[in-house]
Amino acid sequence: MTLALFLIDALPTGPFTLDGPEGRHAAAVRRLRVGEELLVSDGRGAVAHCVVETAGRDSLDLSIKRRWDEPQPTPRVIIAQALAKGDRGELAVELATEAGADEIIPWRAARSITKWEDGPRGDKALAKWRSTVREAAKQARRAWVPTVTEPMSTRALVDRAREAALTLVLEADRSTHMADVELPESGDVLLIVGPEGGITEDEINAFEQARSRAIRLGPTVLRTSTAAAVALGAIGVRTARWR
Repeated sequence: MTLALFLIDALPTGPFTLDGPEGRHAAAVRRLRVGEELLVSDGRGAVAHCVVETAGRDSLDLSIKRRWDEPQPTPRVIIAQALAKGDRGELAVELATEAGADEIIPWRAARSITKWEDGPRGDKALAKWRSTVREAAKQARRAWVPTVTEPMSTRALVDRAREAALTLVLEADRSTHMADVELPESGDVLLIVGPEGGITEDEINAFEQARSRAIRLGPTVLRTSTAAAVALGAIGVRTARWR
């Protein structure tokens, strides 16, 4: 069985105590005991293979068997995920994280039903996405936890598109397929995923003026909650990210 992964702010070089929420989960929920092993990471590439030396009620004393740094995959893949109604947005970022997204941008698309207005409600929604990403990264045993940015307007996202090595706008009615696109070996690949109602022509035109390409993934129409994960799988196979 793959060892469980726990996240902390900074990874020590010697014996340490895993406490706080992660220690409580490891000791009280996972019920790890003396002699059992686990992984601990700072979410920025540093990982330690640890052994439980002492098990407390809500903490564990750990020794480190091995410590290493995992490089970020290349090219980096950034997901601009349109805000979606209900829990579809959270499902989208959960699946994208498990599939390997390196950064996630909440996008205020024109046809997004959910708007995430500035203020407490928007802050709560953003915090939920960040929490979902963190838990998904742990589930996938990822040493790198994706960054979730502040929500972006289309204008701001167009600026990000200009900075990327390649920007792909995922839209089901386009004739160009993912397989037809040459992917860069390095830099950032930005994937733009629209809301349930699709991306408007004005938005697509704005992205295309910023050197973006509008493509479809395959012969079927995917939900906004699954498109990014499918695209990440295709990019993983066609680049060095999964090698």
